[in-house]
Amino acid sequence: MNVRSLLAEAVGTALLVFLAVGTATLSFGYRFAGSSFSAGVVATALAFGVVQLVLVYAIGPISGCHINPSVTMGFLVSGRMSLDDALGYWIAQFVGGIAGAAALFGIFNAGLYSRSAVGLGANGYGSHSNIRINAGGAFAFEVIITFVFVFVILAVTRHAANAIVAGIVIGVALTIVHLVGIPIDGTSVNPARSLGPALFVGSSALKQIWVFILAPLVGGALSAMAFTFMYPEGELEATVEPAVEVQT
Repeated sequence: MNVRSLLAEAVGTALLVFLAVGTATLSFGYRFAGSSFSAGVVATALAFGVVQLVLVYAIGPISGCHINPSVTMGFLVSGRMSLDDALGYWIAQFVGGIAGAAALFGIFNAGLYSRSAVGLGANGYGSHSNIRINAGGAFAFEVIITFVFVFVILAVTRHAANAIVAGIVIGVALTIVHLVGIPIDGTSVNPARSLGPALFVGSSALKQIWVFILAPLVGGALSAMAFTFMYPEGELEATVEPAVEVQT
């Protein structure tokens, strides 16, 4: 197992939590987005997407920049990763997510901060959802949006795909799922991103964390199954099938 890859996954996940969850906390907890809920949604969605985009190009050559247990699940189920490597990635990602949340909590706690009033960008359903979605609805929603996100990653990281634009596509995909997901349950799609903040917020966030760990992993596994069906040749599947044979 490559130690550099594990370190990259841990640091990358920590940065995603610290920067993107930090933006969410400032936008919604501290109300830096003002009275406009939509402004907070857009700012947070862009933060997640842009951070992911930057990290794909920064650490992608080292570890593939999964920084998300659901993505690793997709690579494992699709046969593009061994179980031993996946276990190492999962440990690194959860450690990174907790470390990023700890750093964020430490900084906010040095100023005006309240777990109940400000939070830490934790996911939630029921009274912790802006649309009051129930647990079943949140579970189904997380499965669907994670399915979409991981499928996109599997598709654009094939050997036959264009690696130069992959980071842009992945960043845009993460932005899109956050735009729709933040008002519903805060958007997880990433168990490591969800567990870290929940550990420090505690209470209901920790009681509800099972949804935001299990559902994204299910979505990641289902996306891998769909990927292997849609791309039977896997990573080597041609990007564009020639429509007409050129006569010479």
